[in-house]
This record gives sequence, C-alpha cells and structure tokens, in this order.
Amino acid sequence: MHLLFLHGPAAAGKYTVAKELAALTGFELYHNHLVVDEVLKTHAFGTPDFVADRDRLWRDFFAQFPGLGRTNIIFTFNPENTVPQAFINWLFGELPRRGVKIISVEITADEAVIESRIASKQRLQFKKLTDVVLYRQLRDSGVFTTPLIPRTDLRVDTGKASPAEAARQIA
Repeated sequence: MHLLFLHGPAAAGKYTVAKELAALTGFELYHNHLVVDEVLKTHAFGTPDFVADRDRLWRDFFAQFPGLGRTNIIFTFNPENTVPQAFINWLFGELPRRGVKIISVEITADEAVIESRIASKQRLQFKKLTDVVLYRQLRDSGVFTTPLIPRTDLRVDTGKASPAEAARQIA
C-alpha cells in the first residue's frame, strides 16, 4: 500500500504529473481540489469553517485508507498556511501505522515557469489560484511556507521535465 504525496507550489504541475502518473501506475488520483472545490461551495477560502470542513473531509478520506479497495493513491498538495500543521503530522504519522508507505515527492519549477502557468486554462477547471499578482503577494508574504512537509524523498523539476518524464521518474 502506497501513498504518493505530491507536494509543491501552485502551478508547479502537480495535477498534470499526477494524471500521467495515475495512467502509468494505475494508482488512484486524489487531487486536493476535489475537497477544496467542494468546501468552497459553502465556505469562503481560509475561513474557520472552510479550514475545519476541508480538514475533516481529508481525514475522513484517508481514515479509509487502506480499505474500500484503495491500496495505492496519489495525493496532490500545495502547502499553504490555512492547512494546519496538525493535518500533515497526522497524515505522516497515522498512515504508516496502518501499513501505508508514504513516498513524498516535491514537484518544483522556477518562479518564471510557475508565473507563466498561473493563468492557464487547465487551472480554470478547478477553483485554483489564477492571478499572478495575487500569487506574488501571497508568496512574498510567506503564505506558502507552512505547513512543513516532514520529508521529501524525491524532487522533480517540471520546468526541465515534461509531465510524462516526471511521471516516469517518480514511478
């Protein structure tokens, strides 16, 4: 049982790589925006109710893992300061106790690449950050510095590797 935990900044290519990786490996893709976009239907981003509902839904999903036929999952995650460190600590602590091997992969790209991708059409299908000016303000104010990921087993630069190449590196 494996959890491929793909983390990195907005527009680094986590979802695109994860789709390629799911096709290559047969792992189930659990994109973080499945929950984020659902919670945004009832709560504004970052509000206490948003944070609580998102945390509950993520924990409910992962509490079932392994189980319900789920043995291998890819989870995409963008560290940002509305996610409590307690969630990451729980994920990296609880799942290994259940026999799940977590493989932590940082998806990176340089700032010029990220900024060129922020407003892409693909990002519009989810309620993702699509404003470069807002991205810069958030980045510069430290919004993306927490929560801390306990470890990274592999780093892949999607500014240098295509999504298919990145997926092959991870697989």
